[in-house]
Amino acid sequence: MTNPQIIQSFPEPVFTTTPTAKPHDSKPLKRTEIADNLDQLLEMLPPSIGEKLAQHPSRDIVIEVVMDLGRLPEVRFPHGAEYLAETPITREDLQYSINRVGSFSGDNRAGIERTLHRISAMRNRGGDIIGLTCRVGRAVYGTIGMIRDLVETGQSILLLGRPGVGKTTVLREIARVLADELHKRVVIIDTSNEIAGDGDIPHPAIGRARRMQVARPELQHQVMIEAVENHTPQVIVIDEIGTELEALAARTIAERGVQLVGTAHGNQIENLIKNPTLADLIGGIQAVTLGDDEARRRGSQKTVLERKAPPTFEIAVEMQERQRWVVHPNVSDTVDLLLRGQEPSPQIRTQNEAGEVEIITQKPALQPLPSRGGLTVAPPTQPGGWRASGRMRPVPSGSPTVVNAEFEQMLDQAWHQPELVEDKVRTPGPNGEDWPMYIYPYGVGRSQLEQVIELLNLPVVLTKDMNSADIVLALRSQIKNHSKLRQIAKARQLPIHAVKSSTIPQITKALRRALGMDDFNSSEGLDLRLFSHQGSDDELEALEEARLAVEQIVIPKGQPVELLPRSPKVRKMQHELVEHYRLQSDSFGEEPNRRLRIYPA
Repeated sequence: MTNPQIIQSFPEPVFTTTPTAKPHDSKPLKRTEIADNLDQLLEMLPPSIGEKLAQHPSRDIVIEVVMDLGRLPEVRFPHGAEYLAETPITREDLQYSINRVGSFSGDNRAGIERTLHRISAMRNRGGDIIGLTCRVGRAVYGTIGMIRDLVETGQSILLLGRPGVGKTTVLREIARVLADELHKRVVIIDTSNEIAGDGDIPHPAIGRARRMQVARPELQHQVMIEAVENHTPQVIVIDEIGTELEALAARTIAERGVQLVGTAHGNQIENLIKNPTLADLIGGIQAVTLGDDEARRRGSQKTVLERKAPPTFEIAVEMQERQRWVVHPNVSDTVDLLLRGQEPSPQIRTQNEAGEVEIITQKPALQPLPSRGGLTVAPPTQPGGWRASGRMRPVPSGSPTVVNAEFEQMLDQAWHQPELVEDKVRTPGPNGEDWPMYIYPYGVGRSQLEQVIELLNLPVVLTKDMNSADIVLALRSQIKNHSKLRQIAKARQLPIHAVKSSTIPQITKALRRALGMDDFNSSEGLDLRLFSHQGSDDELEALEEARLAVEQIVIPKGQPVELLPRSPKVRKMQHELVEHYRLQSDSFGEEPNRRLRIYPA
């Protein structure tokens, strides 16, 4: 039975004090460490072990007691470990302790009611308990002095660190400060009853914060969502986020405007970047293909890793030691720098002997490190070509006009590359126009142009000399970005025909428009081979099906039509054909029955 006097006397226990401080305070605060109900933990141990530990001079700093079947009982301190008896643990010893603790949950953890102690079990293949790890739970006031200013900002905080570094203790103290001192509605998701203790009544160490217990560890994500929907919290405290469902639940909570304070498996942010299960906590990672200009500007490969979304937690704290924490005040910037092979600039927060907190901003190294936490970092880019050869010469300072004039002359010559045959042969067209039409392509794929001209037998000749061209055919993006092209075309009174993309359907539209053959509702002159990639019978059959559906049902009757299921490659060709008729289409259904649906205009 639990002694009620122990609970009532909790605010004024016997304690030891060491100083601590807020980062923004010059006067240190008091750090109160409470060895909470140690006698109750000693009572659940076998008498021979409990009595010897009770008389140990270092009993106040015990971390845990380990009892394994057939081995000597062991007590662990911060400075090392000792054996507590000369006789091995028997099954009777284990059963004695099991009978004096609560029931073990799905994660093989149990507790002592109204205490913070945690008893973890090891089982054999048959499910029998063959080992116990009895960890001493302590409530510590003042542990968040190093990050109290961050807690008060209202931003979500993620704590990282190795087992035993004190993450749960800090989590418990954060919940108490937010609830009691900042007067916020705090709900703790206590999966293994480690934060607020075992039993139905939570431990006083969490203050006014409320605690929701979890029936089974695999249901933690459901309880997280339930807490937000049913109990209107301002802060959610979570311990040990370890699955993808829990990471998604955390993102859902953060997107609802609730402050999150949690811990995750990992020592550093790099561990989360390499962990696909928990990567969503820091925004998620995706592979992105860069354009040539962007890859050249970054000095990287074309395929790089980038952050996919804003991080769930804005602040990350790496608890390297009990009095040395690495703080990343902006997780977005840290992740972006690490993915680009650069060193971030975190804050190193330590506590000196006087209890004052010192904050040092770590400067990145001049050269990227080969690795950090196992994450490969790109080597620095080295200059190449003429720059590395040493043959580059500086521009003469006294003759900028001459240099600019030479450059302009070379640029003008680049626009005019004379053809081998300059004589134009003209024949009258059906409306009296001069055929063939000479076209100067700019940014448009020449192979696609030649394919369209050959298949449709168009009266078009491609030229490399703008002086002999009748029109300019250019990509729309190139026209916007190159004023030189617009200036030359205007000076020579050449019309510019723009295409949205260098695809065969787009090129076909532009050429027919330039030749006055722009009749999209007519199948006359339409060659399905333009929309086919390989010209196979299956492709042509699917395109013919789409053409007949458009010309016989969609356009004349104004009714939508569903086509037969096709492969993604063939459906893309059908989409391009429908776009030729200026109609809309989309794909629906599941593979392999995914098919096209065509809508009337």
